[in-house]
Amino acid sequence: MRKIGFYFMVFYAFLWINIGYYKMFDNKSIFKEFIIVGFCGTPALQYFFFFLLLLTFLLTLFCNFMVMIITSTERCLYTPMYFFIRNLSFLEVCYVLSIVPKLLGTITLHGRVISFSGCITQLFFFFFLSSTECFLFGAMAYDRYLAICHPLHYTTLMDSYMCRNLTIGSIMGGFVTTFPHIILISQLPFCKNNVVNHFFCDSPPLLQLACADTYLIDLIDFYSAALVILTSLLVTLLSYTHIIATVIAIPTQQGRSKAFSTCCTHLIVVSIYYGTVIFMYVRPKVSFSFTLNRVVAVFYTIITPILNPIIYCLRNKEVKESVRKRLPFIICYSSM
Repeated sequence: MRKIGFYFMVFYAFLWINIGYYKMFDNKSIFKEFIIVGFCGTPALQYFFFFLLLLTFLLTLFCNFMVMIITSTERCLYTPMYFFIRNLSFLEVCYVLSIVPKLLGTITLHGRVISFSGCITQLFFFFFLSSTECFLFGAMAYDRYLAICHPLHYTTLMDSYMCRNLTIGSIMGGFVTTFPHIILISQLPFCKNNVVNHFFCDSPPLLQLACADTYLIDLIDFYSAALVILTSLLVTLLSYTHIIATVIAIPTQQGRSKAFSTCCTHLIVVSIYYGTVIFMYVRPKVSFSFTLNRVVAVFYTIITPILNPIIYCLRNKEVKESVRKRLPFIICYSSM
């Protein structure tokens, strides 16, 4: 029965993708291309941002690929926690690859042009990967809750089947909450102008270019974001509330300090990510400037993907030892 249910979900997703694919790019807009604003400022400042972003992009890919390789090959890291971290690193790689290369291309005038289909595709992957990551954060918090609050039953409750189900559920949840409103956006007529006032194809600046009533799409966008963000955030906060209550009861000062250190660093990433995403998508439609939106978007598109492998994994003693064995010429956060 479990396999039948899984195959049914796959078939359902495949059917939605095929129906939506033909609807998505069957658009009667005047503009068939968009121009992304990208970097602003003087040429010198633009090149500074370009090289800074390129360095951050390469470092993000390196750290996340290293985490994926190490957690896949070291037998001591074959645990549910590192299974989720490996999936999170894979998501982060896909996430930055869907946004940053095109952003780097906006340093040139020709690189700022993106086709209609390319823009909608980027928008889909951005929302899909973001939603999946939110659900995965919730799954990771639940895993830590079971490990700390129910250690005797942890191996029974969080087995390989449960890990796979939570991961697949995160992916399906990200798809179901993303695909419908992307289809609706792709059917809008764009005839005001074709300049996207952002550094990638995001929903708010695209809706500003539509010459049709976007009230329904704004509403669906708001409720979809609220459902994804607030649901996963609630699971995360409830899990960490129970974790903190359990940690306080630990008799030794050293044990409490170590547990609190881990919880605090995890909550820092969660706070940055959820705080900026809530500011962008779960708010009334008011006149925030798109310049401010671009600044806020930097945090969840560029900063958190590089923080995640460092905070969730590379500060861990077991992982650092594995990194030293494979990359002996790198001193990996030995003082952290």
